[in-house]
Amino acid sequence: MATREKIGLLGGTFNPIHLGHLRAAEEVREILCLNKVYFIPASIPPHKDSTNIAPSEDRLRMLELAIKDNPFFEISDVELKRRGPSYTIDTLRYFSTEFPNFEFYFIVGTDLFSEIDTWKDYKRLFEVSNFAVISRPGFPKDFSKVFPLALREDFRYHKEEGNIIFYLHKSLNTLAFVRIEGIQISSTKIRCLLKENKSIKYLVPKEVEEYIITKNLYKEEGSL
Repeated sequence: MATREKIGLLGGTFNPIHLGHLRAAEEVREILCLNKVYFIPASIPPHKDSTNIAPSEDRLRMLELAIKDNPFFEISDVELKRRGPSYTIDTLRYFSTEFPNFEFYFIVGTDLFSEIDTWKDYKRLFEVSNFAVISRPGFPKDFSKVFPLALREDFRYHKEEGNIIFYLHKSLNTLAFVRIEGIQISSTKIRCLLKENKSIKYLVPKEVEEYIITKNLYKEEGSL
């Protein structure tokens, strides 16, 4: 039997996409031996104020510019096409139904994972997909400290290999805690710099910087 391809799914507003996103995706891809990583821009993120987000067509175009030279990176606009809030459970069900022969890893930072018990149908998430939880600056390096209490009974420790700690869900899907180096950059900081007419050079790919300047994004009141 042929080995199933392993696909990473990285969701977010990407408002804008920056080198921190790209480097994290590349590190996880290498560590978990993923065949591809799909970037999934959100339309209406349930846990963020959507009035502060650039138009979806601009965020999608910036993603296209950012990943165009990496053959392992792709974009899915499934959440942009869907009406209503971009719930992760709906996205994971879409991928598992449409591509049953692939093995998916939903990539999320420790900051979001620590509050995943506030997400829609959060217990169902781990029945639909594997998860890769990546270390984030400012959060504990001990992953057990970001493991929501409401989830612990559903998992058991499996093994540790290099920079990965594996847990098994009761559905037999995998939860992989992945230690990465990462780059400490935030979209919020980038937007603040732009509003203050300061340089964002070396924080985003050159093509993305040029696009933001050309389109005059994140300069108006309410764009933070």
